[in-house]
Amino acid sequence: MPNIIIVYHSGYGHTKRVAQAVLAGATEAGANAKLLPVGDIDEDAWAELDAADAIVFGAPTYMGGPSADFKKFADASSKPWLAQKWKDKIAAGFTNSAHMNGDKFLTISYFVTLAMQHGMIWAGAGMMPSNTKAATRNDLNFVGGFTGLLTQSPADASPEEAPPPGDLETARAFGARIATVTARWSAAQPA
Repeated sequence: MPNIIIVYHSGYGHTKRVAQAVLAGATEAGANAKLLPVGDIDEDAWAELDAADAIVFGAPTYMGGPSADFKKFADASSKPWLAQKWKDKIAAGFTNSAHMNGDKFLTISYFVTLAMQHGMIWAGAGMMPSNTKAATRNDLNFVGGFTGLLTQSPADASPEEAPPPGDLETARAFGARIATVTARWSAAQPA
């Protein structure tokens, strides 16, 4: 059973709902998964991150990149970076913003770069987009992320209202994929 840590920041609660859906998907797929808000990181949490088989990064996209709170966590990860403690772990990421695009890809690109600096193995969304005339907003992967999970919450919607059900179902599928990829990767590694 792979150990997955979903480390995230949520400014208004929308990204937390996405993190919870990723957690549900990973858990349903057999992983031992845990949510870790960046504001709750202490020495024990750093040790959990170091021991994880996979780390999933999550943050809202603010002003074309990850939130400052997430960036503070990323900057603090220089200690495990120096010791290469996250090398060869699976990495993945997700973001939420008020717009369908909202420069979300810049946040995902930031996560990929962070993972590459740590020597991690990146896992993308692994699902086709919903891009036909018959597609509806609640179809799987309607926002169309490949490199990472992308979700959208209108600026005036509460966390109880958004992201919409299709985005949350996409997050569950993403969590299940990360659990499956991590289990496969872990099984292939020498003991």
